[in-house]
Amino acid sequence: MNIAMTNRQGKTLSIAISGQDHAPVIVFSNSLGTDQGMWQPQVAAFEQQFKVVTYDTRGHGQSDVIEQTTVQNLAEDVIDILNGLNIEKAHFCGISMGGMTALWLGIHHADRFHSITVANSAAKIWNEEGWNARADAVIENGLADLVATTHTRWFSEQFDYQHDALAQRTIQSLATTPALGYAESCRALAKADLSTEIQQISVPTLIIAGAFDPVTTVSDGIYMQQQIQDSELAMIDASHLSNIEQPELFNQTLSQFIGSIQ
Repeated sequence: MNIAMTNRQGKTLSIAISGQDHAPVIVFSNSLGTDQGMWQPQVAAFEQQFKVVTYDTRGHGQSDVIEQTTVQNLAEDVIDILNGLNIEKAHFCGISMGGMTALWLGIHHADRFHSITVANSAAKIWNEEGWNARADAVIENGLADLVATTHTRWFSEQFDYQHDALAQRTIQSLATTPALGYAESCRALAKADLSTEIQQISVPTLIIAGAFDPVTTVSDGIYMQQQIQDSELAMIDASHLSNIEQPELFNQTLSQFIGSIQ
Protein backbone atom coordinates (compact mmCIF):
# COMPACT_ATOMS: atom_id res chain seq x y z
CA MET A 1 0.00 0.00 0.00
CA ASN A 2 1.37 3.40 -1.00
CA ILE A 3 0.30 6.49 0.89
CA ALA A 4 1.25 10.15 1.15
CA MET A 5 1.66 11.60 4.62
CA THR A 6 2.13 15.16 5.85
CA ASN A 7 5.01 15.84 8.24
CA ARG A 8 5.18 18.48 10.99
CA GLN A 9 6.35 21.06 8.44
CA GLY A 10 3.27 20.49 6.32
CA LYS A 11 5.24 18.74 3.56
CA THR A 12 4.40 15.45 1.88
CA LEU A 13 6.33 12.21 2.40
CA SER A 14 5.79 9.16 0.18
CA ILE A 15 5.43 5.93 2.17
CA ALA A 16 4.85 2.27 1.33
CA ILE A 17 3.52 -0.34 3.76
CA SER A 18 3.54 -4.09 3.23
CA GLY A 19 3.57 -7.29 5.22
CA GLN A 20 1.55 -8.34 8.25
CA ASP A 21 -0.82 -5.89 9.93
CA HIS A 22 -0.30 -6.84 13.57
CA ALA A 23 3.33 -7.97 13.37
CA PRO A 24 6.40 -6.11 14.67
CA VAL A 25 7.35 -3.16 12.47
CA ILE A 26 10.57 -2.53 10.54
CA VAL A 27 11.17 0.88 8.96
CA PHE A 28 13.82 1.18 6.22
CA SER A 29 15.49 4.51 5.32
CA ASN A 30 17.24 5.05 1.97
CA SER A 31 20.66 6.47 1.15
CA LEU A 32 21.52 9.81 -0.43
CA GLY A 33 20.41 9.99 -4.05
CA THR A 34 18.20 6.89 -4.00
CA ASP A 35 14.58 6.16 -3.12
CA GLN A 36 12.69 3.54 -1.15
CA GLY A 37 12.85 1.16 -4.11
CA MET A 38 16.41 0.31 -3.07
CA TRP A 39 14.94 -1.87 -0.30
CA GLN A 40 13.17 -4.38 -2.59
CA PRO A 41 15.24 -7.40 -1.42
CA GLN A 42 14.61 -6.51 2.23
CA VAL A 43 10.88 -5.92 1.78
CA ALA A 44 10.56 -9.30 0.07
CA ALA A 45 12.52 -11.03 2.83
CA PHE A 46 10.81 -9.43 5.85
CA GLU A 47 7.19 -8.91 4.82
CA GLN A 48 6.26 -12.51 5.67
CA GLN A 49 6.87 -11.94 9.38
CA PHE A 50 6.85 -8.17 9.83
CA LYS A 51 4.98 -5.03 8.94
CA VAL A 52 7.46 -3.29 6.64
CA VAL A 53 7.48 0.48 6.16
CA THR A 54 9.65 2.17 3.54
CA TYR A 55 9.61 5.84 2.59
CA ASP A 56 11.30 8.29 0.26
CA THR A 57 13.52 10.56 2.33
CA ARG A 58 12.53 14.21 1.87
CA GLY A 59 13.84 15.60 -1.44
CA HIS A 60 14.07 12.09 -2.90
CA GLY A 61 11.66 9.96 -4.92
CA GLN A 62 8.07 11.17 -4.55
CA SER A 63 8.61 13.08 -1.28
CA ASP A 64 8.64 16.87 -1.25
CA VAL A 65 11.87 18.83 -1.47
CA ILE A 66 12.24 20.80 1.78
CA GLU A 67 14.83 23.56 2.08
CA GLN A 68 16.97 24.25 5.16
CA THR A 69 17.06 20.56 6.04
CA THR A 70 19.06 19.13 8.95
CA VAL A 71 19.67 15.59 10.16
CA GLN A 72 17.27 16.39 13.00
CA ASN A 73 14.60 17.09 10.34
CA LEU A 74 15.37 13.76 8.64
CA ALA A 75 14.89 11.96 11.95
CA GLU A 76 11.76 13.88 12.92
CA ASP A 77 10.19 12.81 9.61
CA VAL A 78 10.50 9.23 10.88
CA ILE A 79 8.77 10.10 14.15
CA ASP A 80 6.01 11.81 12.15
CA ILE A 81 5.61 8.64 10.05
CA LEU A 82 5.37 6.45 13.17
CA ASN A 83 2.84 8.80 14.73
CA GLY A 84 0.82 9.02 11.53
CA LEU A 85 0.66 5.23 11.25
CA ASN A 86 -0.07 4.79 14.98
CA ILE A 87 3.12 2.77 15.47
CA GLU A 88 4.30 2.96 19.05
CA LYS A 89 7.64 1.23 18.55
CA ALA A 90 9.61 -0.15 15.59
CA HIS A 91 12.89 -1.59 14.43
CA PHE A 92 14.70 0.96 12.26
CA CYS A 93 17.26 0.21 9.53
CA GLY A 94 18.96 3.05 7.66
CA ILE A 95 21.79 2.94 5.14
CA SER A 96 24.35 5.72 4.59
CA MET A 97 22.35 8.95 5.14
CA GLY A 98 19.60 6.74 6.58
CA GLY A 99 22.18 5.35 9.01
CA MET A 100 22.91 8.86 10.25
CA THR A 101 19.16 9.24 10.74
CA ALA A 102 19.21 6.00 12.76
CA LEU A 103 21.94 7.35 15.04
CA TRP A 104 20.03 10.60 15.69
CA LEU A 105 16.90 8.60 16.51
CA GLY A 106 18.90 6.35 18.84
CA ILE A 107 20.24 9.38 20.68
CA HIS A 108 17.01 11.39 20.94
CA HIS A 109 14.08 8.96 20.55
CA ALA A 110 15.24 5.63 21.98
CA ASP A 111 11.81 5.01 23.49
CA ARG A 112 10.30 4.60 20.00
CA PHE A 113 12.62 1.82 18.83
CA HIS A 114 13.24 -1.82 19.64
CA SER A 115 16.53 -1.54 17.74
CA ILE A 116 18.43 0.54 15.20
CA THR A 117 20.56 -0.78 12.36
CA VAL A 118 23.22 1.57 11.02
CA ALA A 119 24.38 0.25 7.64
CA ASN A 120 27.29 1.69 5.66
CA SER A 121 27.30 4.89 7.65
CA ALA A 122 29.29 6.89 10.17
CA ALA A 123 28.89 9.30 13.05
CA LYS A 124 30.38 11.88 10.70
CA ILE A 125 30.39 11.26 6.96
CA TRP A 126 33.07 13.01 4.86
CA ASN A 127 33.63 16.72 5.63
CA GLU A 128 31.73 20.00 5.56
CA GLU A 129 33.71 21.57 2.73
CA GLY A 130 33.29 18.55 0.47
CA TRP A 131 29.55 18.27 1.03
CA ASN A 132 28.93 21.98 0.48
CA ALA A 133 31.03 21.98 -2.68
CA ARG A 134 29.06 19.00 -3.99
CA ALA A 135 25.76 20.70 -3.16
CA ASP A 136 26.83 23.82 -5.07
CA ALA A 137 27.99 21.75 -8.05
CA VAL A 138 24.74 19.79 -8.22
CA ILE A 139 22.64 22.97 -8.10
CA GLU A 140 24.76 24.46 -10.90
CA ASN A 141 25.28 21.44 -13.14
CA GLY A 142 22.72 18.80 -12.13
CA LEU A 143 23.44 15.19 -11.21
CA ALA A 144 24.77 13.83 -14.53
CA ASP A 145 28.44 13.88 -13.48
CA LEU A 146 27.64 12.03 -10.26
CA VAL A 147 25.50 9.46 -12.07
CA ALA A 148 28.38 8.65 -14.42
CA THR A 149 30.75 7.74 -11.58
CA THR A 150 28.42 6.59 -8.81
CA HIS A 151 28.88 2.85 -9.45
CA THR A 152 32.51 3.17 -8.33
CA ARG A 153 31.36 4.29 -4.87
CA TRP A 154 28.17 2.28 -4.49
CA PHE A 155 29.36 -1.12 -5.74
CA SER A 156 32.61 -3.07 -5.57
CA GLU A 157 34.54 -4.41 -8.57
CA GLN A 158 33.43 -7.93 -7.58
CA PHE A 159 29.77 -7.03 -8.19
CA ASP A 160 28.31 -7.19 -11.69
CA TYR A 161 26.12 -4.13 -11.23
CA GLN A 162 25.52 -3.86 -14.98
CA HIS A 163 23.55 -7.11 -14.98
CA ASP A 164 21.72 -6.52 -11.71
CA ALA A 165 18.28 -5.03 -12.30
CA LEU A 166 17.99 -3.40 -8.87
CA ALA A 167 21.46 -1.87 -9.11
CA GLN A 168 20.56 -0.36 -12.47
CA ARG A 169 17.23 0.90 -11.15
CA THR A 170 18.96 2.46 -8.14
CA ILE A 171 21.50 4.27 -10.32
CA GLN A 172 18.56 5.53 -12.37
CA SER A 173 16.90 6.79 -9.18
CA LEU A 174 19.94 9.01 -8.64
CA ALA A 175 19.48 10.41 -12.16
CA THR A 176 15.89 11.36 -11.33
CA THR A 177 16.49 12.73 -7.82
CA PRO A 178 15.68 16.47 -7.72
CA ALA A 179 18.94 18.46 -7.72
CA LEU A 180 17.70 20.69 -4.90
CA GLY A 181 16.59 17.67 -2.84
CA TYR A 182 20.02 16.09 -3.24
CA ALA A 183 21.81 19.36 -2.45
CA GLU A 184 19.73 19.96 0.69
CA SER A 185 20.67 16.50 1.97
CA CYS A 186 24.34 17.23 1.23
CA ARG A 187 24.11 20.39 3.31
CA ALA A 188 22.41 18.49 6.12
CA LEU A 189 25.25 15.94 6.12
CA ALA A 190 27.83 18.75 5.99
CA LYS A 191 26.67 20.00 9.40
CA ALA A 192 26.05 16.59 10.96
CA ASP A 193 28.59 15.29 13.44
CA LEU A 194 27.26 12.85 16.04
CA SER A 195 30.64 11.43 17.07
CA THR A 196 30.52 12.81 20.61
CA GLU A 197 26.84 11.96 21.15
CA ILE A 198 26.50 8.36 20.01
CA GLN A 199 27.79 7.02 23.32
CA GLN A 200 24.39 8.10 24.72
CA ILE A 201 22.64 5.46 22.57
CA SER A 202 21.11 2.76 24.76
CA VAL A 203 18.87 0.97 22.24
CA PRO A 204 20.26 -2.30 20.78
CA THR A 205 22.31 -1.32 17.73
CA LEU A 206 23.57 -3.29 14.74
CA ILE A 207 26.34 -1.69 12.71
CA ILE A 208 26.89 -3.10 9.22
CA ALA A 209 30.12 -2.17 7.46
CA GLY A 210 31.09 -2.92 3.88
CA ALA A 211 34.58 -4.39 3.60
CA PHE A 212 35.13 -2.52 0.31
CA ASP A 213 33.21 0.66 1.18
CA PRO A 214 35.28 3.76 0.24
CA VAL A 215 32.66 6.20 1.57
CA THR A 216 31.90 5.01 5.10
CA THR A 217 34.76 2.74 6.00
CA VAL A 218 35.26 -0.26 8.25
CA SER A 219 37.10 2.02 10.69
CA ASP A 220 33.98 4.21 10.87
CA GLY A 221 32.03 1.09 11.84
CA ILE A 222 34.60 0.08 14.46
CA TYR A 223 34.49 3.58 15.99
CA MET A 224 30.69 3.44 16.34
CA GLN A 225 30.80 -0.05 17.83
CA GLN A 226 33.33 1.10 20.43
CA GLN A 227 31.22 4.14 21.36
CA ILE A 228 27.77 2.53 21.52
CA GLN A 229 27.44 0.28 24.53
CA ASP A 230 24.78 -2.20 23.37
CA SER A 231 26.03 -2.63 19.81
CA GLU A 232 27.50 -5.23 17.49
CA LEU A 233 29.44 -4.89 14.25
CA ALA A 234 28.91 -7.09 11.20
CA MET A 235 31.15 -7.00 8.14
CA ILE A 236 29.81 -7.70 4.66
CA ASP A 237 31.98 -8.21 1.57
CA ALA A 238 30.46 -5.32 -0.36
CA SER A 239 30.89 -1.66 -1.09
CA HIS A 240 28.56 1.19 -0.05
CA LEU A 241 25.13 -0.23 -0.92
CA SER A 242 25.66 -3.57 0.79
CA ASN A 243 21.93 -4.36 0.90
CA ILE A 244 21.89 -4.48 -2.92
CA GLU A 245 25.31 -6.02 -3.52
CA GLN A 246 24.88 -8.79 -0.92
CA PRO A 247 21.13 -8.94 -0.23
CA GLU A 248 21.02 -12.48 1.19
CA LEU A 249 23.85 -11.84 3.63
CA PHE A 250 22.44 -8.43 4.58
CA ASN A 251 19.01 -9.93 5.23
CA GLN A 252 20.43 -12.82 7.20
CA THR A 253 22.54 -10.47 9.35
CA LEU A 254 19.59 -8.17 10.05
CA SER A 255 17.21 -11.06 10.71
CA GLN A 256 19.55 -12.70 13.24
CA PHE A 257 20.06 -9.40 15.03
CA ILE A 258 16.35 -8.63 15.28
CA GLY A 259 15.65 -12.21 16.29
CA SER A 260 18.10 -11.92 19.16
CA ILE A 261 16.08 -8.99 20.58
CA GLN A 262 12.52 -10.32 20.45
